[in-house]
Amino acid sequence: MYDVIVIGGGPSGLMAAITAAEEGAKVLLLEKGNKLGRKLAISGGGRCNVTNRMPIEDLVRHIPGNGRFLYSAFSIFNNEDIIRFFENLGIPLKEEDRGRMFPVNDNAQSVVNALIDKLRALKVTYRTNTPVKTIHYQEGKVKSVELQTGEKIEAKAVIVAVGGKSVPKTGSTGDGYAWAEKAGHTITELYPTEVPITSDEPFIQEKRLQGLSLRDIELSVLNEKGKTVIRHRWDMIFTHFGISGPAALRCSQFVVKELKKSKKKRITMAIDLFPDKNREIVFQELTKKLQAEPKKAIKNVLKGYMPERYLLFLLDQAGIPHDITFIHLAKEKIRQFAEKIKHFTFTVNGTLPLEQAFVTGGGVSIKEIDPKTMESKLMNGLYFCGEILDIHGYTGGYNITVAFVTGHVAGKSAAKMLSLKAP
Repeated sequence: MYDVIVIGGGPSGLMAAITAAEEGAKVLLLEKGNKLGRKLAISGGGRCNVTNRMPIEDLVRHIPGNGRFLYSAFSIFNNEDIIRFFENLGIPLKEEDRGRMFPVNDNAQSVVNALIDKLRALKVTYRTNTPVKTIHYQEGKVKSVELQTGEKIEAKAVIVAVGGKSVPKTGSTGDGYAWAEKAGHTITELYPTEVPITSDEPFIQEKRLQGLSLRDIELSVLNEKGKTVIRHRWDMIFTHFGISGPAALRCSQFVVKELKKSKKKRITMAIDLFPDKNREIVFQELTKKLQAEPKKAIKNVLKGYMPERYLLFLLDQAGIPHDITFIHLAKEKIRQFAEKIKHFTFTVNGTLPLEQAFVTGGGVSIKEIDPKTMESKLMNGLYFCGEILDIHGYTGGYNITVAFVTGHVAGKSAAKMLSLKAP
């Protein structure tokens, strides 16, 4: 008999197990894979972006999937607490662009190892290669966890930290949704977020821009009336199936929602190559450069103004021959070209599937979870944390922050609940 069983050895499960044990609970951690922290070990490109050092208001804004639900949790344990937690484990962190926090040694495995060392120090029992079949409930409360082998282990509290359905190779295959539904919970519709976007535009199909990266651009999702739904400023890359890179990943969930809302097969996106310059400035810059060398081919005059492949591509889009000179170029054509630079539109038709997304949108409805404890409002002793919840953020340390914060709160609450119920 254990006080707390944590199912799932990812970031939220590891944090939940550690926190519950620190509060004095006898904890068992179950992981169906062959090792703990598999998603952590590959996060941040193998460097592990453990959190983001932004003010809480900004953090919440970067968690577009129900971030406001986390205000209570952040008042108990927040991003600064995560930083202190890891530094106390002997993992000093450094801040990079946009508030992203990484271990100084750039080694995700060292983060995983430190967490496992902490589990051992706290005498948490953990079992790998141990898939769970179901959770049993009795008289409105948690009774036991049944393994695939048929073994039943009793517990006073169970914390479900099994992730969503994205990156299934790390063990996130959606197992927990059935256990939540068995307890009466609603699972909101699942969809991919932080996922590359697909397009069947001829220039994509022909791979004209495949592999081309654009730096610090603004990428927008437009609605049927051409109004901007969302815009994100960051880098992007053209691929053989569409677009990817941080700006595209951040726009992806809005592509999914806009396609569904419009009931159309395609929606429009736009690229602004120079977000800090307005159309008139771009037009003036182009004119000035071309006037300075009126007898040179436009493609040679503008070399270096933007990536060469994109330059030639946009000249084609504006119907301008690559070798035309300023003397033979109508002023209106320069305006059209400036317009393409500031607002090149193209259609997209979806995203890669959920299994290829970085993050799962949807999950256990937060309306049925106590925001101060992460406990189910429907079943005593049942807690949820991490990506199984209907909460999702952008990439950049936000989802991992959600995992650690909700894991901490669930672990602390489960252990405290037991001490309150102890005779």
